[in-house]
Amino acid sequence: MKAATVTQIKKDLKFRSNDELIELCLRLSKFKKENKELLTYLLFEAEDEEGFIKSIKTHVDLQFEVINTTKFYYIKKSIRKILREIKKYIRYSKKKETEVELLLYFCEKLKVFKPSIHKNTTLVNLYERQIDFIFKKITALHEDLQYDYKKEIEDLHL
Repeated sequence: MKAATVTQIKKDLKFRSNDELIELCLRLSKFKKENKELLTYLLFEAEDEEGFIKSIKTHVDLQFEVINTTKFYYIKKSIRKILREIKKYIRYSKKKETEVELLLYFCEKLKVFKPSIHKNTTLVNLYERQIDFIFKKITALHEDLQYDYKKEIEDLHL
């Protein structure tokens, strides 16, 4: 089965009743966890972006605490998983400030992580790529925010 384009779906949704739209959303939420998470964000958390960011930071803290630190293999695997989850939440929000805020927090946690990431080239490269990515994202923000975030990035450089 070939999927319809977003434009085709948008046109068709305009002709549906409210009850049909509700039924479609509920059915969509049953198929994938990400669909349900996105709907949860849009319905309950989009109004309170600060609360959303705070809950993600708490989740990231918990994820960093349960990392298996016996071997760097497990550390790398866990850190990549955390970053993937953060990027997923960033896609839900679509706000550049949220993206920068969450990635800066990830880098802060990674910098102070024990054992040090300096002992592993892969983790250092991942860290530096995120810093570069954040720096590029900052240029699209308001000048006052750029200044604040650039100061935070300077503190994060290895």
